[in-house]
Amino acid sequence: MSEFITLEDRNNSLLNRREVKVTFKNAAGRIKRIDASEMLAKQFNIDKKAVIPVRMSGETGKTDLHGTFYIYRNEEEAKKQLPRYMILRTMPKEERKKLINEEKAARLKAKQAAAAKSKGKTNRGK
Repeated sequence: MSEFITLEDRNNSLLNRREVKVTFKNAAGRIKRIDASEMLAKQFNIDKKAVIPVRMSGETGKTDLHGTFYIYRNEEEAKKQLPRYMILRTMPKEERKKLINEEKAARLKAKQAAAAKSKGKTNRGK
């Protein structure tokens, strides 16, 4: 694991979250978003699901990685405020695929039920 330096730790009372900016030393290309959020959660002694990575970027020719993270009180507040893709990218890949496939199946089932219902109405009218 690489070390990190906290550049800014700001409390946003309007949105009920902490906004943390950090720099990971010598971590460009070596650390994933999930690993970085776990490191922050461990450092601040909070639940790792409450830490959402917003941005992680590096600079050309440098090995440092700059990251912005939002720390919520609980996962539900994060789901209310952030777009769905930000929550999905904090999940492990297998979990994410499973959730997306379940939602696709539910949408397909609903579409088929709606089509069958409308087809039934048109046949009765004749």
